[in-house]
Amino acid sequence: MDINTFSIVAYAPGEESWGVAVASKFPAAGAVVPWGRAGVGAVATQAHTRVTFGVDGLALMESGKSAEAALEVLLANVDTTNRRQVALVDAEGRAAAHTGPDCQGWAGQLVGDGFTVQGNLLSGPQVLEAMAAGFRRAEGELADRLVETLQAGEDAGGDRRGKQSAAILVVKENAGYSNDNDRYLDLRVDDAEEPVRELARLVAMHHLYFQPAKPEDILLIDDAVARELQAMMIGHGFLTGEINGVWDEPCQMAFHLLVGNENLEMRWSLEGNPNAIDRIALNYLRERFG
Repeated sequence: MDINTFSIVAYAPGEESWGVAVASKFPAAGAVVPWGRAGVGAVATQAHTRVTFGVDGLALMESGKSAEAALEVLLANVDTTNRRQVALVDAEGRAAAHTGPDCQGWAGQLVGDGFTVQGNLLSGPQVLEAMAAGFRRAEGELADRLVETLQAGEDAGGDRRGKQSAAILVVKENAGYSNDNDRYLDLRVDDAEEPVRELARLVAMHHLYFQPAKPEDILLIDDAVARELQAMMIGHGFLTGEINGVWDEPCQMAFHLLVGNENLEMRWSLEGNPNAIDRIALNYLRERFG
């Protein structure tokens, strides 16, 4: 199976997280290309894809091999490597990549400090150059930087056949749902007209639902905010009574139901500070309920 695409594999030392982001004119590229394990590294396998490169690459790096050494073993154990493309970043951020000479053009890779970008069936080498520059200048957490890198590649021409799917995987120790796994973020757009833009929207949604409120964003629920929230709750059946600006226990209990309905428990709870709300959650509610 050929997955002709462009991707980035990267390590963020400040976060101790590893990630892969991919975009392709191929359905559900995210089900095949990205692999990662916290404390070990990440792998992208594409072109004439060999899925076991993901499994075996992680196992080799977990055994102590560097990305380059693991890549050598992967290629030595396969009879046909001319049409394959694979990239790895290890636990220390060392990167290595392989592009077989028979990968459909334009094809290649750029290996940088803590990352590698690669692609095949691209519109030209400028795609990878734009991706590398985009990753280096991008700000925010690794997930945001990876999506910005994909967008830079797409803006520079991307997959010369067009667009269809995009995906992102970020692993970090105990950062997954319920804090008992390493799958911090695993999002896929399997078939869409603008898959990278949709992926960016999903990453922003993940931040909304799964990131706690930042101290600098906290607002006290004063009379004006209380009235605004009361209007939302009364208008949508969560609260009965009048809009009076009094943020009392009945209001808080009703707001607890609204917050649960909107999956905002990470940002507001009765057990936290029920008399405050963060700007991100408030802005979301304003957009959601008008």
